[in-house]
Amino acid sequence: MFYTIIEKKSILLAGGRLAWVALLAIFFTVPGWAQSSLADSSRVWRYFSAGEKFEVTDPGRAMTFYDSARQLANQIGFLRGQGTYASYAIVVLNNQGKFREALDLCQEALRIFEQAGTLRDKAVAHINLGNEWQYLSDFELAADHYLRAKGIAEKLNAQRLLRVINNNLASIFNGLKQYEKGKRYAGEALGLARSLQDDYAIASSLINLAQSEAFMLQYDQALAHFQEVESIGRSTADSILIMDGWQGQADVKKSTRKIEEASQLYSQVVKLAQEQNVLPYQMYGWIGLSACLVTQKQYEQAQQAIEHGIDIARSTGSSYELQELYRQRADLAELRGAYAQALTFRKEYEVLKDSVAGEKSKASINLLEARFESQRKDDQIRELENEKATQQEVIRQKNNITYLMAAVIVTVFLLLGLLYFSYAQRQKLHQQRIRELETEKQLWASQAVIKGQEEERGRLAKDLHDGLGGMLSGVKLTLSNMKSNMLMDPDGALMFQRSLDMLDHSISELRRVAHNMMPEVLVKFGLEEGLKSYCDSVHQAAILTVNFQTLGVAQRLSGEREVMVYRIAQELITNVLKHARARTLVVQLAWQADSFDLTVEDDGIGLDLVTLKNARGAGWFSIRSRMDFLKGKYDLQSTPGGGTSVHLTIPV
Repeated sequence: MFYTIIEKKSILLAGGRLAWVALLAIFFTVPGWAQSSLADSSRVWRYFSAGEKFEVTDPGRAMTFYDSARQLANQIGFLRGQGTYASYAIVVLNNQGKFREALDLCQEALRIFEQAGTLRDKAVAHINLGNEWQYLSDFELAADHYLRAKGIAEKLNAQRLLRVINNNLASIFNGLKQYEKGKRYAGEALGLARSLQDDYAIASSLINLAQSEAFMLQYDQALAHFQEVESIGRSTADSILIMDGWQGQADVKKSTRKIEEASQLYSQVVKLAQEQNVLPYQMYGWIGLSACLVTQKQYEQAQQAIEHGIDIARSTGSSYELQELYRQRADLAELRGAYAQALTFRKEYEVLKDSVAGEKSKASINLLEARFESQRKDDQIRELENEKATQQEVIRQKNNITYLMAAVIVTVFLLLGLLYFSYAQRQKLHQQRIRELETEKQLWASQAVIKGQEEERGRLAKDLHDGLGGMLSGVKLTLSNMKSNMLMDPDGALMFQRSLDMLDHSISELRRVAHNMMPEVLVKFGLEEGLKSYCDSVHQAAILTVNFQTLGVAQRLSGEREVMVYRIAQELITNVLKHARARTLVVQLAWQADSFDLTVEDDGIGLDLVTLKNARGAGWFSIRSRMDFLKGKYDLQSTPGGGTSVHLTIPV
């Protein structure tokens, strides 16, 4: 008799083997589930791990640990722990035949993962649901959940999940006697298992593949695959896989009438199962061995094998297997001519057959009830989801209105801010324009004053030189003619001559004043010659040594600008003469392409710059006014006892 494998505890990703590290890796890579503390969530996983050690030996203790994990997960709001509870508890419940309770847990886990799980979690929940419906013999619903899980797993490219799903689908189709489909899915599972290099996964996939091949009478292929299962069991020291391999090979050998080899393999299964105290494998070994012994007409040994099998089937409550053993015992008794025994065991067989049929009917009724309850819960879930969707739509509309109002308020504040900023900028520009106009007004006023002063000086110089100077020259000429025609005593002649000398001196002084008011050299030959002439006159007066220097090629400026620069230099030199007590004065004029520099430097007693900055005298005011008009810059450097240097830069 061939059997198939349904892999359990899919969330562990290893088909029933412990994958604690994998669980932790999945947990810590899922964002948004940090709502519970790391320490508390780790305790949940430790409870699950502790309980798993007792699933077979002490199921009650295992459930105590699982319930503790679930309770803690509920307390800390750890949804992943709440959903994972089903994947552990259903193993114990399934072993106890409590498939309805296991189904409810799996449905609850799916609801949790639909709300707060990842796609991987949803796939695992569908796998577990598929397992439960398969236990309840509703292969249609089982296949539906497996295929849903497969769609998700393919989207995630989750190779381990895909292997488990394909292997369970193979079991489904083998149970439906659709062996071609079973073989195809088992082959896909095997390919994934080999790529994952997972020995247990390879072995479990090989078993279902070999079962499909055996049902399709492809005995050579089935035998090779069962032998590979045995080889994997030996390499991994897994006695269960070794017995799986032997049992499968024995079934193939028996089907191909190689009874001696089949008997030897069944005997090996029984022996190893007895050593490992694994009752189900002992039972299947005795069933197979008894059939071989009957074929070999070793009736006594066959009867002993059947009796061993009956004892185990009764102790484990395996009704289907006990029914098969009763049938074998009845057939054996009939072969041996013990018709009374044969009748007795045939009756036992029929009673048990009716009982199994009753159980099957009860299971069918329970299945219908389970499907009804599942449908009702699904309807409730859909109703709740519709209500939730309606509430979410209302919330969304309220949020949209809130966002719109917030956007309007923000826009209004932005507009007000822009208007205020624009107003402030206009005010700032307005104030700046006012300051510019005031400065421009001051410059024009200064220019008008300076221009008026220069015009007045020019007029006075001309009047003095041409008017008063001419008159004095005429008086001198007249007096000189009178001297030659008059008879004067020596004293009178001396007084007359002194008068003429004083008149000459007055004419010279008048010419000097007129020259200072408007130098003729400046007007005719330009700034450089005018400054040179003025410096020479100061030097010749022997007041101090004046050194005039020029650099670059001299340029002519407008008459107005030349006069202003000349007056600035004249004022600076006058300040040196009045206040500096200097012995030497350097005046330098340096011409450049678009500007020129005027430097006046002395070796006098220096100035107090703070006092000079606050000075209200006409001299510095005149200099600053003329520099503002000329748009020039000046730099004043002076230290008490160290002389003074004034450097001016004026655009051409």
